[in-house]
Amino acid sequence: MKDQQAARRARGSVAVVFAVHGAVAGSFATRIPWIKDGLHLGAGALGLALVAPALGSSLAMPLAGRLVHARGHRAAVRLLITLWCAALALPALSPDLPVLAPALLVFGAAAGTADVAMNAQGVEVEQRMGRSIMSGLHGMWSVGGLVGSAAGAVAAGQGWDARIHLAVTALLLTGVGLPACRGLLDVRPEPEAEAPPRFALPPRSALAIGLVGFCAVFAEGASGDWSGVYLHVTAGASAGVAAAGYTTFACTMAVSQLAGDAAVRRLGAVRTVRIGGGVAVAGGALVAVSRSPLPAIAGFAVLGIGIAVVVPLCFAAAGHSGANPSRAIAGVATVTYTSGLVAPATIGTIAQATSLPVSFGVVTVLAVGLIIGAGVLAPAVPAVPAVRSADAAEGPAGAGVVGAVGVVGTAGPDSGSDSTNRQNRPEISEIQ
Repeated sequence: MKDQQAARRARGSVAVVFAVHGAVAGSFATRIPWIKDGLHLGAGALGLALVAPALGSSLAMPLAGRLVHARGHRAAVRLLITLWCAALALPALSPDLPVLAPALLVFGAAAGTADVAMNAQGVEVEQRMGRSIMSGLHGMWSVGGLVGSAAGAVAAGQGWDARIHLAVTALLLTGVGLPACRGLLDVRPEPEAEAPPRFALPPRSALAIGLVGFCAVFAEGASGDWSGVYLHVTAGASAGVAAAGYTTFACTMAVSQLAGDAAVRRLGAVRTVRIGGGVAVAGGALVAVSRSPLPAIAGFAVLGIGIAVVVPLCFAAAGHSGANPSRAIAGVATVTYTSGLVAPATIGTIAQATSLPVSFGVVTVLAVGLIIGAGVLAPAVPAVPAVRSADAAEGPAGAGVVGAVGVVGTAGPDSGSDSTNRQNRPEISEIQ
């Protein structure tokens, strides 16, 4: 009973941490046009600069796993979410491109390490509670992104200096995130437990799943980094309206993720992703043909609905794809988030050579991959790995969770189920 109360408290705490993480990302996304204009960057230069956050994130993620292994969940999340909030102020302070690129590298490293740590905590809480919570946590991330981007849209519309706006936001979000960490589970590995590997090659069973996630993350990264620029340059929107494009995208992502579990239970993972892929194709096409703000914003909104649940379902499928769930999930993370490295530069390079509408035509083509590849997410009978907890005398836990989580933790037992496969495994109520 006491352990369940601690888990419920931790669920609320980690939800706040997810929201803070998303708010930092949303705040930054709305001020990218300000940074572009202030440094007089072309589309190609901005695209190359925006590779740096994904590169920093990919390089630093293994360090997060080792930090959580050495110090425990609570201390690691507390440190890393603080660093992530502080890093928000760096990009706007950069005087030129040579300084902006390393600032964005640090920004990305802080994002990735905090992401790993909070997802490891989320998976641990999910295991303690015995039911799926990861989709809701990712929904809270999107809610945070919505709040941050809405505030950013107001700041941009009022013409506020991004250096002041982002510095103040960093302080406020730190003040929210740090107290929330007190309620997290303080899970520590056994002394003899091996540290997580620095890099995990994806097994064959996870490669196709990772490619589906790649398509979704490409569309998400392109929308997050380029929606404001697209609306301002191509659709002729004001700075405030351009910033609202990401806000709309984040809003539809949040609503869709919060409702995602219900959709999967009703339709199954494969049908949900295929339908979502069709919706994403429609949204991307609408963006590509739009030359005024309203239809372009609508296109970004529809695109957000289409891709919202794809990545959580990819990680859920990876966890049930073979005898080694940890390696499969880490491998899918490697493939999926490579998209974050290539998407900003690809969009910028294509836009420099042709136009931004052509760039989003590429996004639309990749969204077709969600329809074609959805079948690889068909669920299998899940295997539950044996883990130990250093936080409580009872309950499943996770010294091995840190190594299993790349960026996103696996969803719970029901998150990837198709109705045709439910008879192959017990429901949560039967386990309890």
